[in-house]
Amino acid sequence: MGKGRLEAFSDGVIAILITIMVLELKVPQGADWDSLRPLTPVFLTYVLSFLFLGTYWNNHHHMLHTVDRITGRWRSPISGSRTASTSSWR
Repeated sequence: MGKGRLEAFSDGVIAILITIMVLELKVPQGADWDSLRPLTPVFLTYVLSFLFLGTYWNNHHHMLHTVDRITGRWRSPISGSRTASTSSWR
């Protein structure tokens, strides 16, 4: 499998995560600076999460530029851990 599929998939997942994060931001009730004060902790949490996610994406993007192709041996631990976690939900 080419690395383009994995790169596109991870970009899509990160885009969905950013979209879900921004949906948690609420519109302030007023039009002045004082109405933004109660939203400050949520906004700072969003900014910090966005920075962490951006750092992860950047590192993942650079890592994928160093490989030529993705083999089945590399995919097996990912799919195996997913199978193990879902099978233990009984």
